[in-house]
Amino acid sequence: MAVTKTKESPETRRRRGRREAVSEHRRGLILKAAREVFEKEGLEGASIRAIAARAGYTAAALYFYFDSKEAVYAELLRVSLSELGRAVDGAVSGARTPETRLRAAAMAFFQFYADNPRDLDLGFYLFRGGMKPVGLGRERDKALNAALEAALRPIADAAEAMGAPRDEANLLMVDVFAHASGLLLLLHTGRIRMFGASASGLMEDYIRYRAARVGK
Repeated sequence: MAVTKTKESPETRRRRGRREAVSEHRRGLILKAAREVFEKEGLEGASIRAIAARAGYTAAALYFYFDSKEAVYAELLRVSLSELGRAVDGAVSGARTPETRLRAAAMAFFQFYADNPRDLDLGFYLFRGGMKPVGLGRERDKALNAALEAALRPIADAAEAMGAPRDEANLLMVDVFAHASGLLLLLHTGRIRMFGASASGLMEDYIRYRAARVGK
């Protein structure tokens, strides 16, 4: 027997829309508060209770949206990585050749974290509290690593288009990530000043050097 769906009235749709808008607003407040708590306390020092208090809610109300502090952190990082991906894609879209795409993607990655140090800090959650990595759970870590890889992928794609074998292109992508991370660490800790150098200038020089040797 077929089930007939009851058509939603305009008033019901409006009420549902208002509920969804309120829910989304509250979720945004929770994420904003969580970011502030995580920036101050780190993943290890933060708690659901502290996040809820900063957002002006009870811990029970917060659990309606997220089941743990790791889930909150993962959502913050997911949003950050999505913004990173859009920044890289935007930079690559205007590049006409594989080499300019490679350089644009690498520099967009670097510049995103140069301009957003708190996002860089957020991304290095694995090493909070020392060099022993602490994850957010296998599935969350897997999804977040995939998002980071997707943001870096235009570098490898450009290298392949320049004639590099896939394995070499992937290694270049990892190498660029490692080099950028080191320079960003020097930049945001102020250590770059002791060398009298420019982090962005060093990154540009490195990318030119690597791009000139792709496929050779």
